Amino acid sequence: MNDEVLQAADAVVAAFGEGRLDDYFAAFAPDATFVFHTTSERLTSTAEYRALWDRWVAEDGFRVLACASTDQLVQLLGDTAVFTHLVKTTVSTTAGEETTHERETIVFRRQTHGHWLAVHEHLSAAPGTIMETER
Repeated sequence: MNDEVLQAADAVVAAFGEGRLDDYFAAFAPDATFVFHTTSERLTSTAEYRALWDRWVAEDGFRVLACASTDQLVQLLGDTAVFTHLVKTTVSTTAGEETTHERETIVFRRQTHGHWLAVHEHLSAAPGTIMETER
C-alpha cells in the first residue's frame, strides 16, 4: 500500500508542477482542508482553494514553473495515510520568478474502490531556507 500512496502523492506533485490544474484539484476530496503558511486563513474545501488559485492568477499572473519532491515518507494508518516530504517549487508572477523550499504534509484517505484521495494539505516553510528570487 505504501507504493499506492506514493503513486497518488507523485501524481499530485506532477500535476501541480506541470500546471495541470484540473488533475491537481481532482486529486483532493471536495471537503479537503488546506493550511498554507502564505495565507492567513484555513481553506475548508477544494472549491475554496481553487477560487483562491484563480484569484492569484488574475491578480498576480501566478504560474507554477516546476516542483520537485524529496525526502518522502508514508505512514499508513488503516484507510488513512500521511505523506510528508520536502518540496522545492518555482513560480512566476508579475513580480518575477521565485523558488521556495517548504515542508508539506498531505493526508490521504483510501476510497471504497481502493483509490487514495487527498483530504488535507499542510505547507510550511522549510527551516533555514530563504526564498530565491529572480527579477
